Amino acid sequence: MFLATEVKEVVAKASPIDPFDWFMLAFTVIIAIGFVRLIKEKKKNVFAIGFATVALAVFVLIDVIMITQVWL
Repeated sequence: MFLATEVKEVVAKASPIDPFDWFMLAFTVIIAIGFVRLIKEKKKNVFAIGFATVALAVFVLIDVIMITQVWL
């Protein structure tokens, strides 16, 4: 019983960075690269640009919340 309590305390004090956080950051970078490529195209796909804009905005917002609220 006491060992389980100590393990919970150690885990709580461990790094707040979850491996899923790194995937979120990587997806944000991939979406940003795709967004830039869509903007650079000669023939614009307005739907794809709009979808990428919304996706990028959501992921950037999630990343900002993740970094400011969880990591710091």
